[in-house]
Amino acid sequence: MSASSGGHPAPAGLPPGYVLRPYRGHEDHGAMAAVRLGSTERDRVDVRSIVEGVPTAAEIGEACAELDDPSENQVLAEHPDGSVGYATVRWWQERDGTWLYLHRGYLLPEHRGRGIGSAMLDWAESRIRQLVQQHGTAQAAVFGANAMASEEDATRLLLDTGYQRVFTLVELELPDLRLLPDGGQLPAGIRVGAVEPSDYRAAWQTVVDSYANSAFTEEWTFDRFLATADPTCWRAAWDGEDMAAVALCSLRHQDPLGHQDSSLGEVEELSVRAESRRLGLGRALLLDGLRCLREHGARTARLYTGTDNPHRSYDLYESVGFRRRNEYVRYRKPIDI
Repeated sequence: MSASSGGHPAPAGLPPGYVLRPYRGHEDHGAMAAVRLGSTERDRVDVRSIVEGVPTAAEIGEACAELDDPSENQVLAEHPDGSVGYATVRWWQERDGTWLYLHRGYLLPEHRGRGIGSAMLDWAESRIRQLVQQHGTAQAAVFGANAMASEEDATRLLLDTGYQRVFTLVELELPDLRLLPDGGQLPAGIRVGAVEPSDYRAAWQTVVDSYANSAFTEEWTFDRFLATADPTCWRAAWDGEDMAAVALCSLRHQDPLGHQDSSLGEVEELSVRAESRRLGLGRALLLDGLRCLREHGARTARLYTGTDNPHRSYDLYESVGFRRRNEYVRYRKPIDI
């Protein structure tokens, strides 16, 4: 199959024997998972990461199903030996009106240094230019790309092609949930409890409001919130009848090999309303959620946050025992159309 079949623009610079071809559906998921697994050692991937670990074929299938037209917005790099890499394009609008067109590529280490990564990047940028023209978003669109700090090859490629680092996520781990510190005293009039279905909208609004002045944040609808709701270890604090803070904690149900595993808990969100900050609610709710995870079988917990977080949440997480594990760098570049 030619590199330009299926409506994909033909990239320049592919070495002899390699082609880019469109994603074909279920039959590709195993090969895509093998690419990710085969890159683990070279890129120093943390297999238990909640940000970007080593997905199973089933998880890759779920991610592909969420794409808009996956056969047009994904390509696989092929060699006579089989699939050696792939690239994906997705997009969304951020709260400030920016349209982010994100591409992400993966390539087996033994096939790097031959121009294949550059060809996948060229394909992604060409596809994004097409999408921007179709969507009419040229005035507000930017290229986006992600790389772990440990991905030296991907980082070099992005920097060499004009991408600039705009922010970094840091992933933290609390290695032993048996060693939680004391939660301290709550202010008078504050009660803490489980989040019931009747509280869902208030919990969602509390999280959304906490990002009101944050850059680089995607729109998060109530429907999307409901679609992933897992309230077993969700906790909230009320000041009278008003929700003042919320901690959304969940259990990770699969290990990197796809086996059932509830030993890893995740703090998905910890949000405190502006008027209720500096009262100890964040620490109390965080510890309450972590205790709930422990009671449901979790032995460790993970979370991630931006390194430029203005609310100094990093300090709070360290104070209860979380320690830095990984950094995930977000890059951007203007789109030249």
